[in-house]
Parts: sequence; C-alpha cells; structure tokens
Amino acid sequence: MSNIVIIGLQWGDEGKGKIVDLLCPAFDAVVRYQGGHNAGHTVKFGDRHFSLHLIPSGIVHEGMRCVIGNGVVLAPDAFFSELDHLREEGVDPQGRLFLSDRLQLLLPGHAQVDQAREVARGDRKIGTTSRGIGPAYESKVSRYGIRPCDLYSATLGERLEVLTDKQEAELGRAVEPTGEALLTACRQWAERLRPLLRNTSSLLSAWVEEGRSLLFEGAQGALLDVDHGTYPYVTSSNATAGGACIGSGVPPTALDGVIGILKAYTSRVGEGPFVTELDDAVGEQLRARGNEYGTTTGRPRRCGWLDMVASNYARRINGIGAIALTKLDVLDDCDEIPVCVAYRLDGEETTEFPSSAEALARAEPIYETLPGWKSSTVGATEPEQLPRAARDYVRYIEERIGAPIALISTGPRREETILRRELPVVQSYFGERTERILAVRDAG
Repeated sequence: MSNIVIIGLQWGDEGKGKIVDLLCPAFDAVVRYQGGHNAGHTVKFGDRHFSLHLIPSGIVHEGMRCVIGNGVVLAPDAFFSELDHLREEGVDPQGRLFLSDRLQLLLPGHAQVDQAREVARGDRKIGTTSRGIGPAYESKVSRYGIRPCDLYSATLGERLEVLTDKQEAELGRAVEPTGEALLTACRQWAERLRPLLRNTSSLLSAWVEEGRSLLFEGAQGALLDVDHGTYPYVTSSNATAGGACIGSGVPPTALDGVIGILKAYTSRVGEGPFVTELDDAVGEQLRARGNEYGTTTGRPRRCGWLDMVASNYARRINGIGAIALTKLDVLDDCDEIPVCVAYRLDGEETTEFPSSAEALARAEPIYETLPGWKSSTVGATEPEQLPRAARDYVRYIEERIGAPIALISTGPRREETILRRELPVVQSYFGERTERILAVRDAG
C-alpha cells in the first residue's frame, strides 16, 4: 500500500479537494497536515456539493478515517460549525475523525489582530483571508500558543492571559472575548473536542505498520509556502510536500510519492506578483467559466495562462511523480492557448523562478502558443474522448514539466475525470485499488 501526498503546484485553488475525494477509494485514511480555515476544498458528485475548510475531503466517504494533524491551526467555532453542517447533510464522522492534541488553537484574538494588520497595511496589504491564520502560527513559534492538550491544564487561565496581553498590546484595545469569558469558552471547547483528540502521530504510525495506506491532503499551494513561495505574499505554514511529515508526525521514510495538482491555466487570490495575469476580457472569461471565486471568502480570483516556469519550480521542490491536470474544460472556447515557458527579467531570458517578489513583479512572460480545440471536453472519462488539440495540450505539458499526467479533470464533479490507468505510475501508486477509484467515479 502506498502513502501519497497531494500538493497544489500553483497558488492554491487547483482543485485538490476533488482529486482527494476521487482517490479516497485507494486509501485507508486522509490526513490534513497544515493550514487552517483559510483553505477551502470543494467536493462535488451527483447532486451533492460540500465546501470543506478544516475537515479532510475524505470525510464524505463512508468509513474513511480522517485525521487533522499537529501542523494545522484550528478555530474551534469554525470546526464545530463545519462538523454540524456535515451531520445535517447526512455525513456522520463519529468514530473516524481524529484531531491531534498537539495542533494549535486559533482563538478569536488571532483573527482580530489579523484584521487590524491588513487595515493598517493599506495598499501594502498581503491579501490574507483575515481569519487569524498568520497570528496563530506566530503564537505557535513564539511558544505562547494554546494546544488542545493545554485546555485541560490547571494553568490554562494564566496561559490565556499571556496570549491576550500580547494581542491587546498590539491592538491597543481589549480582545473579545477575554478573561473569564475566554476561559469559559475554552472549557466548553475542551469538552466537545475531548472524544476526537488523539496522539495522531502515534495513531498514524500504527496504521502504517499495519499496512494501511495514507493520503496526505495539503492546503493552499506550493507557491504560497512560507519558505519556498512568493514571500511575503504567502501563507504562514509549509504547503509543500515536506510539510506532510512535520505536520503529521509521520517520518519521511513512510512516504511513497507525491501527486501535483496543476490547473490548466493559473489563478491567484490575494496580493502578490503574477507574471501571466490577464487583466482583460480573456481573464474575465477564464474566471467566469472556471467559477474562480474563493471557496472560503468568495473573493474573485485573478486569472492568467499556465506558467511553466513557476510550475516546474514547484514540481522540483516537491519531488512530483505524477500530475493531476484540472479544469481542462475551462479552455474549451479558446481559439489559441499561450503557455509561459520562460521569463524576460532585466533584459535576460530565464527559466529560473525568482526568489524575490520584487524581481518576479518585473518579469515578463515569454509565450509559446498552442491551438485551441473549440469543442467540449466536459465529462470526458477516457483520453480518446478528448479532441486532438486537447490531447496535444496534455502531452505538451507533460513534456515541459517532466512528469506524467495521470489524471485529467473535465468538470467539477467526481465523475468528470479521466484516470489514465495504463500509466506505470498509476499502478505504482494505486495498484489493484485503481479499479476501486474507477468504480466510485463511475457511480458518481
């Protein structure tokens, strides 16, 4: 059995939720290892539609075990709201959803600090979701954060006071709730969380030893990684494959491969440089056809052509063994499809992705243009159902990125997907469980 990491190769919103949902039949558990409720994963099949933010996408599969690892920052009220909504929709997580007792709690004061900072930055804002993700990670690395295991401590009130004193010093006002009200809320959260809490590192290690297969679900995308992304316009955690080990407690030797999720074009939400951005009618067309609005915030996403410089960089730092190409159908109406293959930066041509956001902002795209196919790919489930020009586009990306495209998404629903079962990497990653994936896909 294989343990596989799912990674977005762009700035997030590549369609990871759909791919995780589709691949669940080949695995025994899904593990979320970083980020918070700033992430949004959409799962659609048949007439069902789920928008998930903290709970792994595998939760909609009956019997699938789901783990929220220590690398996540969890807002209790947001988590309980999501949990309650799932139950209302007939999804019962009882006995199969587990939370690390070492993850970090995102408290109301974190969001208040985040919002105040974005306002204070004015035109220089980062473009965060203002959910408190960054301040929560700051509390973690500054060693005054609160974890679920701390909720049962006799000194919880003192620890909360240290945290809120720091937040109030920055804000110049009180955070809400504070004092006894915050302590009471924490005690209430503690009781609701108690049945779900585990030493998930130990739990996952035991499953690996038993031969169970794990699917690791990342949030955001590689270009938003705090170390390797377009700093400072990044998230506050490691959204690359290396974060799967740190954020779950599973050793690197337990991982067998990484699947990169690549959108057939590029989108970005929030601020920061975007070399292939289309601030015109074509960009608006991509946004409209791709429904490019944030799952978490509803913000319109910036859209542009596929950037192979950025994608190759993300492929390299994540060790991608296979690609899932998403939203191919969004390009169905295009007469031609430019692909950025290099940058012109300060008079020189380069295929290196710049470390500096300022340098990236100066870069100009160098395009190669492919013909469009001007016919529908929606709902295709086999490669031969694609128009020749669409198949050529897929092969072109494979050659440019140096990894096989194992899956092709041709619509938002689970059943609208091509799985190239003939590829060796598919058999290597999924083996005999490939047929399970196809059965669930075809059942919708």
